[in-house]
Amino acid sequence: MDRLIDPGRVAFDVDGVVADTMTLFVEMARNQYGMADLRYEHITSYELTECLDIDPDTLKDMVIRLLDDHHTAALEPLPGAVDVLTKIGRRYGPLRFVTARPTLAPIDRWLRRRIPLPGGAIDAVATGAFEAKAEVLLSKGVEWFVEDRLETCHQLAERGITPIVFRQPWNRKEHPYREVGDWGELRGVIGI
Repeated sequence: MDRLIDPGRVAFDVDGVVADTMTLFVEMARNQYGMADLRYEHITSYELTECLDIDPDTLKDMVIRLLDDHHTAALEPLPGAVDVLTKIGRRYGPLRFVTARPTLAPIDRWLRRRIPLPGGAIDAVATGAFEAKAEVLLSKGVEWFVEDRLETCHQLAERGITPIVFRQPWNRKEHPYREVGDWGELRGVIGI
């Protein structure tokens, strides 16, 4: 459990790990939907309907808009992500990203714009479903996966992929996995 992660055999989720998607979600909720009291800390479950008192149709609309080109372009990376990913990509590339987003194009453009590496150094896949991540990761020889959704971590562990939980308010349940709180911590675990 305490051994260093091989930078050539690790892959990353995007939303909540590389991209600060929930901060954008909160800003969008405040500015476009008039939800002035909503805070990041209110998101205590990955299933937003479990922790937010928002009409399900409105919530669905918000998530669809959050994933479109316009809003994805406004995403900021989490602090330290670009620096660590650039170092990994230059020395050990390609960088591997697997997201459950339904379409790849908006987040793929975002990754390529944010991480200063040549195009072939970024390998991103959108599965459209959390349950499909394990198969993609196994096909790419990935041993470790940095993920913020605890349920996905359980699924990956069952398939022999070691999850690294990226700490967020929505994954604060007890679990047996290694955990990191930010990209500085993750850098130390990877050993770069």
